[in-house]
Amino acid sequence: MDAARSLPDPDALAVAVVSGERSALARALNLLDDRRDEARRQAAVFLSRIQAQAAQDRGHLIGITGPPGAGKSSLTAALIAHWRRAGLRVGVLAVDPSSPISGGALLGDRLRMKTPVDDDGVFVRSLACRGEFGGLSAEVWPMSLVMLAAFDIILVETVGVGQREIDVARMCDTTCFVAQPGSGDSIQFLKAGILEVPHILVVNKEDMGAVAQRTLSELAGVLKRRHEDGGWEVPVLSASATRGTGIETIADTLEQHRAMLGAMRGFENRRQRYQGHWLLKRLREEFGSF
Repeated sequence: MDAARSLPDPDALAVAVVSGERSALARALNLLDDRRDEARRQAAVFLSRIQAQAAQDRGHLIGITGPPGAGKSSLTAALIAHWRRAGLRVGVLAVDPSSPISGGALLGDRLRMKTPVDDDGVFVRSLACRGEFGGLSAEVWPMSLVMLAAFDIILVETVGVGQREIDVARMCDTTCFVAQPGSGDSIQFLKAGILEVPHILVVNKEDMGAVAQRTLSELAGVLKRRHEDGGWEVPVLSASATRGTGIETIADTLEQHRAMLGAMRGFENRRQRYQGHWLLKRLREEFGSF
């Protein structure tokens, strides 16, 4: 009884989240992260209310992935600044490495993601990957659903563990892979097939000059350009998050992909597919392979 009294009312919470109340969003994400049995029951009711109230095609769920050191957080911050100037509300789910001791997010303070702390149009939530093989913890999909009800754009920035990070493509409308110039990782990912997953490739740190240009040429030369997703032509873009160059082009390309999805009227089916994938994964983890 004490546990139940300490939990928010799911119906009232859903109304508050959809209306854009920032404090309600924080309470909702805490509820989804609560592993007590009663909290899980309340969270299930809350999610059903959210899905009933929010349009299936609302928002744009974007995955940002790539190897460590590629500058994903810096690029994310630059994109947020661009979208905020356009008046769009942005939510971020930043999936961090897990502490081997506490299980919490090691980079929870998001020191690299420099966003205004007093901007109500930006909400950043860090959470641990908790050792998930695909790079995303169990809470990412339900948290994404909640943030889709409150924001125009939701970014899922993954932990950056390389070839294991494929779940983000199974959970986001658009996936952007950020490559590190001169690291050699990009060619290895090509061989592993991981670069067949994203809709957009970005070579960050173009201010590195010839090294960045060489990586750009390598990717553009060997990448299979047509994505299985509706015949989308995968672009290879260049940017510098520190200098702010190429950011508008990335944002425009992300919007073009969303517009294509909207024209195909595929958002509802896609997100139902994401949810189905998430449910199957949770069942396998709970009960083993079947």
